[in-house]
Amino acid sequence: MPHLLVRGVKPEQLARVSQPLVDELAAICQCGTDNFTIECLQTVGVFAGEVVPSFPFVEVAWFERGDNARDQFAQAVTKHIQALGITEIEVAFTTYSADQYYIEGKRCDRL
Repeated sequence: MPHLLVRGVKPEQLARVSQPLVDELAAICQCGTDNFTIECLQTVGVFAGEVVPSFPFVEVAWFERGDNARDQFAQAVTKHIQALGITEIEVAFTTYSADQYYIEGKRCDRL
């Protein structure tokens, strides 16, 4: 945890930046790199009766770490995706509550 769900980026592109991205994110979140999951979603966009490329979008699901960490996290994701030649990228955060997140059937607020 955190989980990154990425669309509009090819898997082979994302794989190229995945290690340096996770290294930077781990430093921002002050946790190990093994805490991160990155999923590259294969989606198909449609608009005005046409098939179009999906817009580059990253959804981050995590436990809140504050404005500063969130800002740095979004900037790091943006920087690494833009390094692939993708000029436009959006990042959105979904925040989990520890009392509603379970690991191995146990609530995180009770671990």
